[in-house]
Amino acid sequence: MRKKFVAGNWKMHGSLAVNLGLLHALREGAADLPAQVAVCVPYPYLAQARSVLNGSAVAWGAQDVSEHAQGAYTGEVSGAMLQDFGCRYAIVGHSERRSFYGDTDVVVAAKYEAAQAVGLTPILCIGETLAEREQGVTAQVVTRQLEAVLDRCGVASLAQAVVAYEPVWAIGTGKTATPAQAQEVHALIRARVARNSAAVADGLQILYGGSVKPGNAKELFSRPDIDGGLIGGAALVASDFLAICAAG
Repeated sequence: MRKKFVAGNWKMHGSLAVNLGLLHALREGAADLPAQVAVCVPYPYLAQARSVLNGSAVAWGAQDVSEHAQGAYTGEVSGAMLQDFGCRYAIVGHSERRSFYGDTDVVVAAKYEAAQAVGLTPILCIGETLAEREQGVTAQVVTRQLEAVLDRCGVASLAQAVVAYEPVWAIGTGKTATPAQAQEVHALIRARVARNSAAVADGLQILYGGSVKPGNAKELFSRPDIDGGLIGGAALVASDFLAICAAG
């Protein structure tokens, strides 16, 4: 049976002072939770996350990773650099990276590969915009984004990865896909992976991301193909984030 996994994405929030209280609260509160727990913090705070969370039940990771191993790529951060800070995870393909910074399916697949090349577990984000949902092409969009990774890295790579379905229209908007809507897409993702490998599909953790809160987490996580959540705003409030983790 797949264990529930809840990862917090702080996005571009935080300060050394504010983070300290949040990280200590997570360290103390996550000790007896049933779910796997991680936080993906801005690059400058990776050292602080490692310092506070080391030896705890909470893993940490980054919100992106370069597709390049090293070189003249000013402003980029490589997987090996993240590994130096004890990262276990790296988010790739978040909708904000795709829409604001031009990360194409090809780039996302390259970042996914680069993360795995140094032993990081990529959290691969896929999902449709509101316009795409209204046009009835959710399945095509999600499948295309997933297949870009399958084509480059193969289905076996998903045994060392996590997939996060994040309907773009539900991120930071207060709107949430209904449990039935989310389950439908999660099942679609698992079925697509199963076409290549039933064993990989059965073990794959597929998270839901999109305005998950303490009040809706339990119902979402109770669905058979929803294995946890990628949490945005609620991850910045220790009590809310821990309550979501407890729902797993």
